[in-house]
Amino acid sequence: MTGTENSGGNSFVLLQVGDRRFAMRADIVEELAPPVRLHSFPHTSPLVVGVIVRRGHVVPVYDVGPVLLGKVSPAHRFYLVARRQFGETSESSAIPVNGECELATGEVQPPRQGRPEYVTGILETAVEKLEILNLEVIMASSAAAAHVSNQPNGFTGASL
Repeated sequence: MTGTENSGGNSFVLLQVGDRRFAMRADIVEELAPPVRLHSFPHTSPLVVGVIVRRGHVVPVYDVGPVLLGKVSPAHRFYLVARRQFGETSESSAIPVNGECELATGEVQPPRQGRPEYVTGILETAVEKLEILNLEVIMASSAAAAHVSNQPNGFTGASL
């Protein structure tokens, strides 16, 4: 699956992180990559768990579990590779996901009050309501999440 093939303005990729499902705009998703070797190295970057090599490029891998779930993500099966924008420059970034992703469309509702900033809306499909994630805001939230996930009581994301 590639995002550019199915990147209609109202298309979303449904993904699973831990035991929760989320949606992400399809136009930023590059691919769902099979499990490949994760290269780890010493660093202090919040959420970075290592890098993978995809199509001759080094792609940083971010565990978004501390932000979305309040804990490190459990074992994963795939990497969802998405494009992040930094001013005029873009970069591929990967997040581990537990299951296969699917493409969906549906009605988008504004997020309810009290939702975290990384939730840009609620995707309402025929069978479920999912939070729509903003990858940029999740990464910006990473320093706070890294601090909170080290606390004994942890942090849990908002539920629907």
